[in-house]
Amino acid sequence: MRVKRIVTNLPVPDVEAAKSFYRDYFGLSNEEFNLGWVARFTSPESGANVQLVTRDATAPEDSVASVLIDGDVEEAYREAQRLGYEIVHPITTEPWGVRRFFVRAPDGNVFNVVSHPD
Repeated sequence: MRVKRIVTNLPVPDVEAAKSFYRDYFGLSNEEFNLGWVARFTSPESGANVQLVTRDATAPEDSVASVLIDGDVEEAYREAQRLGYEIVHPITTEPWGVRRFFVRAPDGNVFNVVSHPD
């Protein structure tokens, strides 16, 4: 598995209410996507970004970060299982087009391991 990008998932009560702070104050003016419960905001100059999350739409727990991988998400899933890590959300193709699973790190943090279809 090769990690392409890691994006912090910040918990917010309301994406729409929170976005002006991240857009206007931090300059993350590029709204890459907004599904209502999760939205990613990016700086057009630096590429710095953050995701705002109210509550994950399909997983039983929220993740602290989304780890975008280059390659086979099924292979990453099998490796997590082989290493004995807790799978919090099974490998799933989500309605918004990504393939992902959630894994708990030994420190308790939950990560969304995600791959976009080619």
